[in-house]
Amino acid sequence: MTTSRREEDSAVTERQETANQFGIVFYVTVGISLVFVLAGVLLTKPFNKALATTVGWIIESLGWFYLLVTAFFLVFVLFLAFSKYGKLRLGGPDEKPEFGRFAWFAMLFQAGMGIGLLFWGVAQPLLHYRTPPFGQEEPGSSEAAALGLQFAFFHWTLHPWAIYAVVGLAVAYFSFVRGTNSLRVSSVFRPLIGDRVDGPIGKTIDVISIIATLFGVAVSLGLGTLQINAGLGEAFGVPMGIPVQMIIIAVTAAGYMLSASTPIEKGVNFLSQTSIVLAVVLLAYLVVVGPTILQLNAFTQGIGDYITGLVPMSLQMNAFEPTPWLGTWTIFFWATWVAWAPYVGAFIARISRGRTIREFLLGVMVAPSLFSMVWFAVFGATAIDLDERIDGRISDAAREDAAVALFTFLREFPLFMATAILALFLIWIFFVAGADAGTIVLGSMSSGVLEPNRLNKLTWGAIMGALAAILLLADGLDGLQNGAILAATPFAVIMVFMCWSLYRALAADYDEMHSGASADPPSNEGRRRDRSEPRGDRSS
Repeated sequence: MTTSRREEDSAVTERQETANQFGIVFYVTVGISLVFVLAGVLLTKPFNKALATTVGWIIESLGWFYLLVTAFFLVFVLFLAFSKYGKLRLGGPDEKPEFGRFAWFAMLFQAGMGIGLLFWGVAQPLLHYRTPPFGQEEPGSSEAAALGLQFAFFHWTLHPWAIYAVVGLAVAYFSFVRGTNSLRVSSVFRPLIGDRVDGPIGKTIDVISIIATLFGVAVSLGLGTLQINAGLGEAFGVPMGIPVQMIIIAVTAAGYMLSASTPIEKGVNFLSQTSIVLAVVLLAYLVVVGPTILQLNAFTQGIGDYITGLVPMSLQMNAFEPTPWLGTWTIFFWATWVAWAPYVGAFIARISRGRTIREFLLGVMVAPSLFSMVWFAVFGATAIDLDERIDGRISDAAREDAAVALFTFLREFPLFMATAILALFLIWIFFVAGADAGTIVLGSMSSGVLEPNRLNKLTWGAIMGALAAILLLADGLDGLQNGAILAATPFAVIMVFMCWSLYRALAADYDEMHSGASADPPSNEGRRRDRSEPRGDRSS
């Protein structure tokens, strides 16, 4: 390497201290966010109608696009993981990972899945069991039960993590290898558009990325709020409703804004490791008190069904017999993962310096996917088995309100109050840690530095809470789903070009490394001078 790590870190710190953290990208995105918030408050009914109409058109007209691009992202990531580029390191050739494997896994998992698994772990397999996907099986049959787990695996494993991996690898590579030292998505496009990333085109890319991130995080906050309210109702009789949900958002916002005021090593890292330990405790409890053999059988069969059905499920449109199911489930989940991609991708980029591309991609894809499969096999299979024996009480609750399903399920086991409190605490920690990570990413994207200042992060923290509240006021869970789909669509297009730009950069750097021009892999300082590469991110 041409500079030492200490010299490089010093240069980064100097740039960050002098950077304008409240430039045009910050003000434009804050302005757009406030327009959405005010429209939701002052024009609630027209806002709801316009949002639902737009999203309805997207689902009806662009479902094919979502299926194709998500399948492409999975193929692209697997290709890179096993290609010759897999040995390249995210940083200098001697760079060491900043975080250990357990801390790394805990942070990427809580950012990408945590709160969603608690929300859908019981509800989704049960809902598919009672209303099978595309009407393929008899409701309530053993075939419907297997199909429910198969589609839960499909929606929560390789495809979403491939989406995250595309953004995460691209941002990490350009930040730590090409030397932009920024989580801005626009920095990835320099091989395609050159110095125009510092102009209106680059700023437009960043604005779209930030808006998608904002809506994606707001969906996560909204889901967490609904489930905390449901848990408080089941355990303590607290009424379900908007007033309670607004209080939950306010209290949680105070928690994640306090966490955002601490360094990532103390805030998000500690919360993430705590959350993964508590999640394993809850999982282990259900393995012990639940039908363990059924869980193991369901896990094994679920993997087989998922693998054999991966290609058909990835491209299944029911073109000649369309049903609302595709838009309600697969398109919603794909849009949600794309909306979360700039947030989760940029965050896992931030915590992945020093890992090889192969280690990064396989770690991001395999470990969380296996954990999700275990989670759905334990919670989903147990819920289906139990639901049959109690006359559909859990599935009826899930149909009425998916947020209630987990706690209705836990009530059927011993120590309900203890497990309910554990689940509530776990949801809240996932809530706070995820939102804290969101403030870091939004602050970095809007400021152009890896470590945004406290005021920047707190501003985004307040806006995230306000937008989550507005989407809940707009139409509850449907409002959250519509917001995710609306924000995700333009970013999905950006991701396609991101793959192209990343591949060009990898190919160029690999060829140079093996051409004899350099004995070492491309380092931060050496590569960023090439092809008009700037010193740091000049846009603001």
